Amino acid sequence: MQAKAPSLARRLFLSATAVSMIVLLVIGIVLSSLYRNAVERAFDRRISVFLRNIVAEIANNPRGSITEPETLGEPLFFIPGSGWYWQITRISEPPERKSSRSSPEEGFPTLESLKIPETYGGLRQAYVMGPDEQRLRAVERFLDLGEDGRFLLFVAGDSFEIEDEVSDFNDALLLTLGFILLAFMAIVWFQIRYGLRPLKNVTDALSEIRSGQADRLQGNFPKEVAPLAGEVNALLDTNREIVDRARTHVGNLAHALKTPLSVLMNESGNVKGPAAEKIREQLSVMRDQVQRHLDRARIAARVAVVSTTVDIAPVPELLVRTMEKIHIERNITLSTKLNPEIKFRGEQQDIEEMVGNLLDNACKWAASRVDIEMIALRAPRASQAGSFRIQVDDNGPGLAPAEREEVLHRGRRLDESKPGTGLGLSIVLELAKLYGGTLELSSSPLGGLRAELVLPAA
Repeated sequence: MQAKAPSLARRLFLSATAVSMIVLLVIGIVLSSLYRNAVERAFDRRISVFLRNIVAEIANNPRGSITEPETLGEPLFFIPGSGWYWQITRISEPPERKSSRSSPEEGFPTLESLKIPETYGGLRQAYVMGPDEQRLRAVERFLDLGEDGRFLLFVAGDSFEIEDEVSDFNDALLLTLGFILLAFMAIVWFQIRYGLRPLKNVTDALSEIRSGQADRLQGNFPKEVAPLAGEVNALLDTNREIVDRARTHVGNLAHALKTPLSVLMNESGNVKGPAAEKIREQLSVMRDQVQRHLDRARIAARVAVVSTTVDIAPVPELLVRTMEKIHIERNITLSTKLNPEIKFRGEQQDIEEMVGNLLDNACKWAASRVDIEMIALRAPRASQAGSFRIQVDDNGPGLAPAEREEVLHRGRRLDESKPGTGLGLSIVLELAKLYGGTLELSSSPLGGLRAELVLPAA
């Protein structure tokens, strides 16, 4: 079973959505990274202010002695484990280290010892771990006072402020990008529907042609679709020309064969003897075979054309009045149950021929009653065309199952006492098959034969 092809609109929508998600994801990552860098720079500048104050304090001390800075103005440096720390380390003789009251007793390793490279201005910047697994943002600066000594100045602050601010920004960014994605998806869906509408118009126009409501694609199509519409119309014109030529050849063949056969039949009638009888028998077979194949060619050519639509209800009504006149001496009651909404997707003469043969056969064998009913049938799928059923019941003798199969063969007659050629039901069956329909014979509730003819509806 062939897999169902994906929808073009769905394919375009999913591909556009996937690309949009990737682009917005990249934009989100870049914006989040840029914002984090900006927050870190602002935080580092804040720390650098404390560093400059410490530098000023040491520079003003006699011979670079280390004392607790008094100009920092930050109470958190006095609270143990607060997350804000400073540390001054003399790396020249005599070595000395002094830390803020908030710092742990063991102090902090210098960023130089951690192999953190210097950045602009001789600063080292990095994230380090503090007491109780605190994540700190630290800045370290080298200070050379010549004879007064060389120092490493270290200031660190709790990075929670950075993480908290970046997290708030990411939440707002995610919400904004999500809204942008939804808006873009709605815009893309609208554009796809609007852009593919001409194809929907072509589909609707083809459906009208198939149902017989139009014979060509008509309308103003975009320049991308117009060549397709033109080719379809050209194909329809070519198909009509082929069918017209086939009908002409069928008619010519009918006249070319019927006339010689008729002459031979007439001439053989003047000759007596077994040979003449055999000739007449074979000529009759030839004439029936020629007529059969000509009828099939005529029917096939007609069905091959894009169908028209026919209102069904008037056909049985007209045929019932005709049958009442033909069988008036037998007092047969013909009743109808019609559906005026049903339309046949085919030719008028074909539905008349099928229903007429069914009614004629029922009237020949009915004792006193013939019923005809039309029933609309629901399509098995929404995408498929519907159909309808015509039931013809009589109260005649009926047929056995084996006999039902036999009467559907061309020329088979089970009772030679009844008028006819035995072609009626076989013609109905052949026409029904050419339209994609069926003909079934079964027992009727009236006691006789039921003929069920199923055909495509418009």
